[in-house]
Amino acid sequence: MGYLAALPARSNLSVPLASRRQALIAVLVTLALTRSAALSRLGLTSDADDHHHDKAQIHHQDASQTPPSGQRSHPSDDHAYALVKLITQWRAERAARKEERRRRELETPLNTPALEKKMVDLYIPLPSGSRTLLVPHLGRISKVHVTPVPASTYAAHLRLFPPLQPGEKLGVNKRFWKMLFAVLRIAFPSKTGKEAFLLVLHTFFLLARTYLSVLVARLDGRIVRDLVSADGMGFIRGLGWWFALAVPSTYTNSMIRYLERKLALAFRTNLTRYIHDLYLNKKLNYYKFGLGIGAAATVEQVKKKSEDKVATKEAAEAATGGADQLITTDLARFCDALSALYGNIGKPTLDMLIFTSQLASALGPLGTLGLFTQYYFTAWVLRKATPAFGRMAAVEARLEGEYRAGLSRIGRDSEEVAFYDGGKREKGILSEAYQRLANHVHSVFKVRIPYGMTEDFVIKYLWSAVGYGLMSLPVFFPVARHALAPAMGDAHHEVAARTENYVSNRRLLLSLADAGGRLMYSGKDLAELSGYTSRVYSLIASLHALNNDIYPSMSRPESLGDNEPFYDLANVRGQVVIGAYHLLLKGVPVVAPAGGVGAERGGEELIRSLDLRVEKGQHTLITGPNGVGKTSIARIVAELWPVWDGLLERPEHGEGGIFFLPQRPYLSIGSLRDQVIYPHTYAEMKAHGRTDAELASILEHVHLAYLPSREGGWETRKEWKDVLSGGEKQRMGMARLFYHRPAYAMLDECTSAVSTDVEGLMYEHAKSLGITLVTISHRPSLLKYHVRHLRLGEAHAPDSPLASPRVRTARLPSTPGGSGGEPRASAPGTPLAAHGWQLTQLNAGKEEREEVDMEIERLEGILTGVDAWEDRLKEVDRQLRGQ
Repeated sequence: MGYLAALPARSNLSVPLASRRQALIAVLVTLALTRSAALSRLGLTSDADDHHHDKAQIHHQDASQTPPSGQRSHPSDDHAYALVKLITQWRAERAARKEERRRRELETPLNTPALEKKMVDLYIPLPSGSRTLLVPHLGRISKVHVTPVPASTYAAHLRLFPPLQPGEKLGVNKRFWKMLFAVLRIAFPSKTGKEAFLLVLHTFFLLARTYLSVLVARLDGRIVRDLVSADGMGFIRGLGWWFALAVPSTYTNSMIRYLERKLALAFRTNLTRYIHDLYLNKKLNYYKFGLGIGAAATVEQVKKKSEDKVATKEAAEAATGGADQLITTDLARFCDALSALYGNIGKPTLDMLIFTSQLASALGPLGTLGLFTQYYFTAWVLRKATPAFGRMAAVEARLEGEYRAGLSRIGRDSEEVAFYDGGKREKGILSEAYQRLANHVHSVFKVRIPYGMTEDFVIKYLWSAVGYGLMSLPVFFPVARHALAPAMGDAHHEVAARTENYVSNRRLLLSLADAGGRLMYSGKDLAELSGYTSRVYSLIASLHALNNDIYPSMSRPESLGDNEPFYDLANVRGQVVIGAYHLLLKGVPVVAPAGGVGAERGGEELIRSLDLRVEKGQHTLITGPNGVGKTSIARIVAELWPVWDGLLERPEHGEGGIFFLPQRPYLSIGSLRDQVIYPHTYAEMKAHGRTDAELASILEHVHLAYLPSREGGWETRKEWKDVLSGGEKQRMGMARLFYHRPAYAMLDECTSAVSTDVEGLMYEHAKSLGITLVTISHRPSLLKYHVRHLRLGEAHAPDSPLASPRVRTARLPSTPGGSGGEPRASAPGTPLAAHGWQLTQLNAGKEEREEVDMEIERLEGILTGVDAWEDRLKEVDRQLRGQ
C-alpha cells in the first residue's frame, strides 16, 4: 500500500532478474511450508512419521548394502516423497468426506430406520431447567442447547411493552423508536454476546470497505494519469495494484453479506425463543391469543374510539393477524430489515463522511458547502415525497397472513370440504383473499411510481449535475488550480494531473452519490421496518399482557339492564386454588369470554352460578342440550376460561392429579410411542420407569394392540391424524388416560365414535385404575358407570321422578354469585341460562331406568302424532295433484 500512499509522479522501481528469482523461490518455499503446517493440523503427519519409521527399519536391515556416501539420496528427496504422500492421502480423505456428505444429503432422515431409532427423544431435559434439542441434520442428530428465559427477565421487560392504544398513530416517530428499543432489548440480550461480536465484526468490514473504496478511487485516477502521460511501467504497476486490491475488496463484500445474514438469524433466534417461552407456557397464552382474548384493538373497536382514520388503520393493522403469521413471516421480515438497515444506514453515513472529507481538500470551502447544501435539500425533498410505507407493509403482511390461513384451513379440513363438495366455494373464498392482496400490492406499486421518479431524479441526475459543477471548481478557478497543483511543470504534466484529479474526484463523487442514494433509500426501508416493528411489538405486548392477566377495560354497554351482570375481562374476581384433592366449583358463573370484536359486549352468560363438588369415587355424568355449557365447565376447570366469580379448587394437572380429554382427539408429531405418552417425551417416560411392554398392555385395554405391528413398531413416524380412523383416535386418547393414571379425569365426548361395548370396557378399566370420572356426553348408556348425574339447561315438574329428596335443584339468583333466591323477572342474557341445573344422586340403576322410561314416554308422545302427519301428507299430495 506504500505505492498508494506515496503516489509519486514518476518512479522507477525496476528489480533485477536475480532478485526476482530469489523472491519467487522464497514465495514457493513459504507456500510449501504453510501447506505442510495445514496438513499437520489435519492430523496427516502421523503417516509421514510412519513412513520415516518404515524407512529407518529398511535402512537398519540393509545396512550392509548401503551405497557409498556419494551415492546416497539427498534428505530433500525424502521430504519431497513424504510431502507427496501426505498430499495424496489428504486428497483421498477429502474426497471420501465429500462422498459421505453427498450420500447423507440424498437420504431422507425421517425414513432412515437407524435415524428413527435415535429420534426417540425430541429433547433431553437437564436439571437446571434447560433442554438439549435433538435436531436431525444430514443423516445425523445435532444437539442444540436451549436455556429458557428466566421469569425475572419477563418481569423486567413488562414495562417496556405497554399495549398499543386504539387510535395510536404509527410510523417513523418517537413511538416507533421506543418500540424498536424494546424489541432490541430481546434481540441483544447481552453487550458481550454473540450478537455484539457479529455487530463489531460487521462494523469492521464496513470500515474496511469504505477504506478500500477510497484506495480504489485514488488508484483509478493514478492509472488514468499514467495512461495519459504514456508511463508504461507505472500503468502496469497500477494494474497490479488494481488486482491486488480486488482480492480484499471482494472478500470484504462477501463477508458483509454473510455477517448481515448471520445477524438476522441471531436476531430471529433470540426473538423466537423469547416468544416461544412466552407463548407456550402454563398460562395457556397460546390458547388465549388464538381466541383473541386480550388482543389489541381491532378495526371495529378503534373506529368507534378514534376519529383519526389514519391512526385507526395503523393501530388496527399492527394488532391483527394470527400467531403463525406473526411469529414466522413478520418476525423474519423484521429481522432481515433490521440487520440490513444497519448496513444501509451506517455504511452510507460513514461513506459520506469519509468521501466528503476526501473531496473537501480538492473542492475547497465553497465545494464543501455545496455538498452539505445538497444533502439537506435531498433529505427535505424525499421526506416530503415519501408515502406511508410502514402502514403499507403492515397491511400487506396482514393480507398475506389471511391468504395463507385460508390455504391452511383447506389443507387441515380437506376431508370435510371434499364430503360437502365445497371446492368451488373454497376457491371463491381464496380468490377473494388473493384479490384483496393483489389489489393492495398493485396500489403500492402505483404509489411507488411518483416516489421512484422523484428519488431517481434527485439522487441520480441532480447529484450528478451538482457533482460535475463541484468538480469544475479547480478547473475554472485559477486560485484553486494553483493551490491544488503547485508543482506542475509543463502543460503535458498539468493535463495528466488534471485528468487524475478529475477521475479520482469523479469516482469519489459517484461513490458519494451511491452512498447518498442508499442513505435516502434507507428512509423507505426505515418506514417499512416501522411496520414490521409495530406488528412484532404488538405480538410481544399482547403476550406480556396475557401472561400477567392484563386485559383492556371495556365500558358497560348501554343496552344492558341494571340487573344484568357485565362480564369484563378486566374485572375477574374469581379465586382459583390448584393442588386440592377434590374438584370444587362454588358459585362459579359459566361464561364464554368475548375477545376481539365482541369484547365490548362482555362475556356471554350460560349459567349464572354453578355449585359442584366431586370427591374421590364420585363419578359424575354431565348432560344437557347443545350450547348449554357442558364443555364450558371443562374449560373453566382447565383454566382455559376465566373464573369471573366464586371459587375453583382442583388437583394439579397430570399423573395423580387431573387429566382432560377434549372432544377432538389431538395427535402430535412424533412416533407411535409419542402418541400414547403425550405430552410426555421418551426421556420422561424412562424417568418414570415406564416400558414399552406396559404401553402394549395399555393398547390392549383400548383394543389397539394391533397398531405397533401394523404400523411398523413404536419408533414409526407418520402423520397420525391421517393414518388413524376416528374411533382409533378416540381410543388413543383413552390410552393416554390410562398411561398417565390421574386421580380425576374430565372426558368431553371423547368416546362418541367408539362402539358401546368397547366404550363400556374402557370405562370399567378406568374405574378399576382408581380414576374418578367426570364425563360430558349425550349417551344415556353411560349412566351405569357413574354415581351422579348433573343436568344442564333442563327443567322438571315438581312431580317428576327426578324432583325427589335426592335431587338438588338450583335456579338463577337475582344477584350474581348468589346461591338461591327467586327467579328474575327480566329475561337473562341467554335463554338456556333460565333453566338452571340439577344434580341427581344415582342409586343402583333406578335413575337409569327412570331415564329410559322418560325417554320412552317422550318418544311415545311423539309417535301419537304420526296419524295426523299422515293425514296432512295425503292432503298436501292431493293439493299438488290439483284435486
